[in-house]
Amino acid sequence: MLENVLNAVAAGLIIGCLYGLMCIGLGLIFGIMKVVNFAQGELLMLGMYVSLYLVGGFVALGILGPYIGPFVAALLAGPVLFVGGALLHRFLISHVSGLSIASRTETGGFGQLIVTLGISLILQNGGLIVFGSTPKSVLTPLSARAFILGPFPGGALLFLNQARVYSCAVAIVVAIVLWLVMERTRLGKSLRAAADNPVAATYMGIDVDRAYRIAFGLGAGITAIAGGLMATYLTFTPFVGLDYVIIMYSGVVLGGMGSILGAFWGGLTVGFVQQVSALVLPPQLQNAAIFVVFLLIVGLRPEGLFGRSAERA
Repeated sequence: MLENVLNAVAAGLIIGCLYGLMCIGLGLIFGIMKVVNFAQGELLMLGMYVSLYLVGGFVALGILGPYIGPFVAALLAGPVLFVGGALLHRFLISHVSGLSIASRTETGGFGQLIVTLGISLILQNGGLIVFGSTPKSVLTPLSARAFILGPFPGGALLFLNQARVYSCAVAIVVAIVLWLVMERTRLGKSLRAAADNPVAATYMGIDVDRAYRIAFGLGAGITAIAGGLMATYLTFTPFVGLDYVIIMYSGVVLGGMGSILGAFWGGLTVGFVQQVSALVLPPQLQNAAIFVVFLLIVGLRPEGLFGRSAERA
């Protein structure tokens, strides 16, 4: 029993860090742009496929080998989806968000919902046409190996999947780098100013539309990196985003809408609850456990775990 508990807790923390990075992408978009992006799950899916094709199609990544190449590919999926997200904002999202739409409350919010939902459906079915329905994965020997710790009292052993451990470490580093960028750089201050008061930011010479474009690109890129890391230990199809979009929204709301730090901790909480609940619940009810904890936390703290941070991105 102790061994099962130890392994469930460790898996929850490791997977929770990946969920946290995944949630940061959505939290960044909502925190700065106030856009509820229903296509965020498909951006995760695209990150997985970009990572897959970078590993299989680029000689440079092939030279790095199956141990380092998949993680480098996951990081490179970020810039690729950053460009894709920025273009998506330029030609679609910008028409239903931004300062010009903020005053038109009767149409702005509905337009965002319809556009992002449409993008989600297009990416799902377009992915099915381009990539096919056969489940894929980024092959690495690390997914079949484990670190073994122990024995602990009672002879319990702790098994840590190596692909998950390295993915978790990369996710934490990426989250820290993003936090430093948001807190310590001129770009981060511009993005936070555009989030806090876009009208005042405009008067200060900040191009708010450009800030929103960068924020959407960053949100897409961060979620794509999380997808690339997750692809090293699980299989995926073009519809994999449906499995994680609810998890992303749960993590963002738990952490506090608009809080990047809160989004990470919210995702960590969701991952922890999901894995630990497997000790007593069948797989079909693990998501139900997430929502029970979600309702308890929101009932006690409607503003989320980091509600004070939600005022700023």
